[in-house]
Order: sequence, then C-alpha cells, then structure tokens
Amino acid sequence: MKLQGKSIVVTGASSGMGRAIVERYVREGANVIAVARRKERLDELVASLANEAGKVIAFQGDVSKLEDNENMIDFAVKEFGKLDLLVNNAGIMDDMSPIGDATDDMYERVMRVNVYGPMCAMRKAVKVFLEQGNGGNIINVVSEGAYHTCAGAIYCASKAALTSMTKNTAFMYMEHGIRCNAIAPGGIATEIATSMGMPNMAGYARAKKVIECSPAPGSGEQIAGAATFLASEDSSYVNGDVLMVDGGWCSM
Repeated sequence: MKLQGKSIVVTGASSGMGRAIVERYVREGANVIAVARRKERLDELVASLANEAGKVIAFQGDVSKLEDNENMIDFAVKEFGKLDLLVNNAGIMDDMSPIGDATDDMYERVMRVNVYGPMCAMRKAVKVFLEQGNGGNIINVVSEGAYHTCAGAIYCASKAALTSMTKNTAFMYMEHGIRCNAIAPGGIATEIATSMGMPNMAGYARAKKVIECSPAPGSGEQIAGAATFLASEDSSYVNGDVLMVDGGWCSM
C-alpha cells in the first residue's frame, strides 16, 4: 500500500473528486480527515469505508471560514498524531460571467472558497510541517479553467491564483522538504455545476465553444489516481508541478 500510515486532510470530500480521493487514500492505508459541509454525506462515506485498510474520520466544515480551515488541521494532528498531506479539493463555480458582468458578490463567494480557503489551510499546514521538522506535502486541485477560457472570469482567475500559490509555496519551502503540487482536471463528471446556478448566457455561449472541444468527461477515480501518485513516494522528486488530467484538452 502506497500511503500506509499517512495522516491526510481532504476538503470537498463528500462527493465527486474529493470522495474518490478519500476512497483511494483509505484503501492505500492512509488515515484521512474528510472535510465537507454536508454531514449526512460524510457519515455515509465513513460507513462505506469502515472495513478498509486505513481510517476515515468526518469533519464538518466550511472551507470559506478561517476557523474551519485551521481546526481541521488541528483535528488531524489530534486524531492521528501528525499531518503528512493536505489536499485542497473543495471548489465552486461562478456563473460563467465575462468580466463586464462580474459582480462583487460572485467575486467574494468564489474567491473565499477557491482561494482564501486553500490559503488559510496551506498556511496552517506549513506551520505544522515546519514544527514537525520532517517535510510535508500539499496537493491543490486547480482547473483547466486556469488555462482555458472554459468558465467565467472570476472562476478562471481563482484557479490561476491557486496555481500561482502552488508554485510559490513549492519554491519557498523546498529547502524544508515540503512539496506542493497541483492537479488541473479537465471535464470531470462531478456536482460542481450545481454551485453555478443560472449561467450568464453571454458568457456560457462563448465558453461553450471551448467546452465543446473537450474530450469525453473523465471520472473522479481518474483524478484520485493522479492524487495518489502525488501523495506517494513515487512522486518524491515532483515539486511545484501542475499535473494536467484532462484527456489531452490542454493540447488543443
């Protein structure tokens, strides 16, 4: 098992890519704090993995809140005695508005989940890693939207910001043995579109021209495979990288 005994926090764990990552990690022997807002989904996930090699514990939290980001890290250390890996997977869409239609409310909502939350979690995790003194690992789930115009201005900007934060963190802490990489999914079958609401039709019409070029949708399990590679010693010399998991969309 590639992740035997590792202590890991995964956000956005109740569905889609986050759930698939938790399932793979626990089957690879990791102990996981699964973070999400929907308690009933978390409870079902915990029950479904009760007989696997690792252990999963639910943590109900909202990644847009500073205290929840800090508390989930402290909870992992309390429960498992250490922290080895943070996976910032939680994210929401905008409504595909171009910049001329972007609103302050949408900016605040998307940026708090997609940028502020990961920043708070990374800041806390890095402090724990430095105190532990034996390195650490962070995986951020960004998006093809940081490179393609396949969403609105605010969502694309949020994922570009997290991509830049990933590379900066890798550089700043590499001498401490702390790695930070990102996964950029393409079109993956998840529930993220439910966070979008009614799309801005002008923005959607433009984005659709790019979306239509996407390969067939991928699965959460395919993202989990990439996340397992980046979590394991197989990727020990990979740092500051963005792994595109998009069926070749980025090459178009």
